[in-house]
Amino acid sequence: MNSTPQPPPLPASPHPVAPPQHGPIASFFIWIWDAMNFTRRLILNLLFFFLLFVFLLIIFAVAIGGGQGATLADRTTLILAPEGKLVEQDSRDALSRALAGASRDNSNAQVQVRDLVGAIDAAAKDKRIERVLLDVDQLQPSGFASTDEVARALQRLRKSGKQVVAFTQGMTQGQYLLAAQADELYLDPDGYGILLEGLSGYRPYFREGLQDKLGVDFQLFKVGEYKSAAEPYVRDSASPESKEASLFWMSDVWNRYLGQIAAARKLNAQQLAASIDGMAVGIEAAQGDLNQYALQQKLVDGLKTREEVEALMAERGIADDKADGGFRQITLGNYMRHIAPKLPIEADTRPQVAVVVAEGEIVDGDQPRGVVGGETVSALLRDARDDDNVKAVVLRVNSPGGGVYASEQIRREVEELKKAGKPVVVSMGDVAASGGYWISMNADRIYAEPNTITGSIGIFGLIPNFTRALDKIGVHSDGVGTTRWAGAFDPTRPLDPEVGRVIQSVIDKGYRDFTGKVAAARKQPVAAIDAVARGRVWSGSQAKERGLVDAFGGVQDAVADAAQRAKLGKADSYVVRYVEEPVTPFENWLGRFAQARMGMAMLQESAWLRGLLGMASPELAEPLRFLEAQAQDRNGPRVRATAHCFCGP
Repeated sequence: MNSTPQPPPLPASPHPVAPPQHGPIASFFIWIWDAMNFTRRLILNLLFFFLLFVFLLIIFAVAIGGGQGATLADRTTLILAPEGKLVEQDSRDALSRALAGASRDNSNAQVQVRDLVGAIDAAAKDKRIERVLLDVDQLQPSGFASTDEVARALQRLRKSGKQVVAFTQGMTQGQYLLAAQADELYLDPDGYGILLEGLSGYRPYFREGLQDKLGVDFQLFKVGEYKSAAEPYVRDSASPESKEASLFWMSDVWNRYLGQIAAARKLNAQQLAASIDGMAVGIEAAQGDLNQYALQQKLVDGLKTREEVEALMAERGIADDKADGGFRQITLGNYMRHIAPKLPIEADTRPQVAVVVAEGEIVDGDQPRGVVGGETVSALLRDARDDDNVKAVVLRVNSPGGGVYASEQIRREVEELKKAGKPVVVSMGDVAASGGYWISMNADRIYAEPNTITGSIGIFGLIPNFTRALDKIGVHSDGVGTTRWAGAFDPTRPLDPEVGRVIQSVIDKGYRDFTGKVAAARKQPVAAIDAVARGRVWSGSQAKERGLVDAFGGVQDAVADAAQRAKLGKADSYVVRYVEEPVTPFENWLGRFAQARMGMAMLQESAWLRGLLGMASPELAEPLRFLEAQAQDRNGPRVRATAHCFCGP
């Protein structure tokens, strides 16, 4: 075998070559560069391991039961204890809702009417649910119309044969309307009692303080002697017309409330009203014990502590020493996860009835939940119009009104839906007044509860002027303009009478437009609409008598009507879909993790992880009140009409 001779290795140098030397400035920047590289690698590694950790937790959570929470066995008692404000649409973003529910954070808690009603109706048909323990002490009803929807669901639950037992430590009259629907209602003997007080509509009036004391003047422009929304800025007390109109609708709502309580508790409505008027005598006779007084008035069936009620549930149901209270049970949150659809509604091939919610004050532009943005709601209605799967639309309105232009934007989209051959039915919630009625009037049919607050067909404009206020502190406005109108709308200058004429003309036109559109939509003469308009507020029952509302009912009635108009057949032949802002994939993924059993346990135990995940959720700034938004919009039109009603039970 041949081999090629290799040269001998070179001898090692007796003097090794030293690395190149750098000056102090270069060394400093090299050190900075190395530190940045180290920090970058550290952050990426930490992020990688965190995501891997979360991913493994999700896999584990799905493997042990996914997002359904507690198991649901036969003869289970449903603990129906909703917490938070009762709303048509949760104003929080999807991720915030998921994290709040998983972490037991009840600050700003909200309960959607449709979720609560859906859970009650599901329990009525669920053979595994034997009875319901109702506790509404932490529920905050926002109005009688939405509360009525929940009350009717509880009535359906009882008719299905399921027993409903209610417990309270003390409640408001709004909460009591729900608790009164139970088969048995128990009050803690050391609780806060139950006082039925009636309805009121008191508010502060600022004229003296603003004008006489501070020198801030307000010029009110309106049409309709009953349009009282802006009275507190120009009067020291309510006008006779305001008192007349308010007492008229309040009396109707209150008498209906007494009738509902009397029917539920098998009492006489007249005697119940008399006992409220003579409450002082009754409470004195009970020696100041509000709980004994409630028992004597038959508002409750007995006085029991929570432990005694839980013992009753264990006796009637299935005892379980490992469960809270000692009986087999499932919470409302866990039950809602059990009844949640397994697949997204988009995967359902049946035709759809779309529901668009308009809740809050009506404001121009894109707005977050809790505020009706003219652009936002219009876009949702357009989405429903463009979706071939949507065959009919229900517009759920719970709004006191707001800007005329934004209201008109939404009304136009209702018209476009009808032109596209898709029926539109409106379902009014607690209040659909002024601008809330504006966006409703062109529907094929309008449903309201007898206790809904509606009407207030009127327009106003409120112009503040700070000239005298600035004079008090020695500040004066002066300058020049190229025309008499330049700077005429500046609130630091006296209001020119000619400007007042312009504003009143705009308000008059707005009222003519409002009444004219209502007359055309309701197929009535303008004079007939003007007779029931002029800013007057009506209850739903009174509005129906005057042709402003077509029928009584809630969302379910409106959905059934819309489906019938679209000829969709029976209820199981179509699906109801709420059209809302889309949830991002990350929000959906993280929300599902938060609701999974393992995710819930982690979030409940780890404040650090809750904070870390919370950083990923977008923060929702609190929307400004309507008048504040109007005043701060310096780039908006100089003159704008407002259709707003500061009304509520």
